[in-house]
Amino acid sequence: MARSCAGCHRKCDMVMAVVPEPLGIERKLSELRAAHRALDARIEQLVQENFSDQIEMQRLKKQKLALKDVIVRLESHMLPDIIA
Repeated sequence: MARSCAGCHRKCDMVMAVVPEPLGIERKLSELRAAHRALDARIEQLVQENFSDQIEMQRLKKQKLALKDVIVRLESHMLPDIIA
């Protein structure tokens, strides 16, 4: 069942809708983290090669940031609600 939180984007809700909790979330987080690391490595490689296509570089960086946003949102769903 999908859970939503205030301010979440549809991406988080869509991921939560298809990922059973909690083991499914851990697996999805692992996949997303691997994709994030791969993008980071690709960006670093392009920087080392003096890649000149700034539009492509911006696209890769935006993808990486979007992945990070989804990772953070999924991680927040795994934390228990604590009433202070």
